[in-house]
Amino acid sequence: MRRATQHFDLLLLGATVLLMFYGITMIYSATYLSGEGGQSLWDTFFARQIIYALAGLGLMFLATIADYRYLENLYHPLYILTILSLLLLLVVGSVSFGAQRWLGFGRFQPSELAKLSVIICLAKYLSDRGPSIKRFPQLLISLIYAAIPMVLIYLQPDLGTALILGVIWLVMVLMAGARLRHIAILALLGLLATPLIWLFLEDHMRERIIVFFNPEYDPLGVGYNINQARIAVGSGGWWGQGFGSGSQSQLHFLRVRPTDYIFSVLGEELGFVGVLILLLLLGIVLFRILRAADLASDDFGKLIACGVATVIAFQAFVNIGMNIGLIPAAGTSLPFMSYGGSGLITLLLAEGVVQSILVRHRKLEFQ
Repeated sequence: MRRATQHFDLLLLGATVLLMFYGITMIYSATYLSGEGGQSLWDTFFARQIIYALAGLGLMFLATIADYRYLENLYHPLYILTILSLLLLLVVGSVSFGAQRWLGFGRFQPSELAKLSVIICLAKYLSDRGPSIKRFPQLLISLIYAAIPMVLIYLQPDLGTALILGVIWLVMVLMAGARLRHIAILALLGLLATPLIWLFLEDHMRERIIVFFNPEYDPLGVGYNINQARIAVGSGGWWGQGFGSGSQSQLHFLRVRPTDYIFSVLGEELGFVGVLILLLLLGIVLFRILRAADLASDDFGKLIACGVATVIAFQAFVNIGMNIGLIPAAGTSLPFMSYGGSGLITLLLAEGVVQSILVRHRKLEFQ
């Protein structure tokens, strides 16, 4: 075991810690410096984010020490627990900003844990099936595993997270060897169902899509946040307006600053250079996780690492795209940067599983 610890990825850990420090710094600017937060320094967004980061790092190291292969026997209980928590959420969950997403007085978000749970469940199912995933019925069963939590999360309503689970499923089945023509058939069915899907969307979801195609639609209502975000990012220039000096963020024109629009705060205050640093750190994290997938000693570990990389890459793409107007607003956080305990801790826990895959990728060292 001692020899295996040499495979622990310090570069992955270092890039992750720098991302969290970057995020905490921007949360500090977006909230405390702008006069938002508690009266005490430690009753603030950035102070709580520090606590979440430390708790997440602790869980990450515990997950690294534990053998990830134990999850092969725990995936069903974990999946059932996730479904039950999502059902409980719809009954007694806390409502905030029109969505019922939190349990325990807003301290726990089951949909975040659902991402890791679905990754583990799909990794087990797909690795067990092997080449048989090329058969259409096997592909449909894997889709059901993802679809059940997707529907429950959409009912909160949370379309962004439901879409993330869909993308996780798509990438993982492709990595497992699913036939492209089967994926194309499902995609065609989804396309044909678009009018029906539109009818079932919540009003605010439809309005966000309308704003995407027409930014001037309801500029003081539904279109306000995205327009202010684009102004903030555009005003940053090469070097930004300076830390703590962004007009949109410091004067509170930019809303939801520490969560959905933390990228806009970064772009406004640190400019294009600050954004490049963010992208570099995210790139390092993704590269090292994909390296873990390549080194994994079994398909189960390989698929888990691919799923974790998918979550980070897709969330970053959606959040950044939303902030600069490339895609409709989806309420998706920026990995390791946005404020929030459930999301940050889940990502760090997932990264701990990836580290466990790395330190055990040479089987002989554990015999």
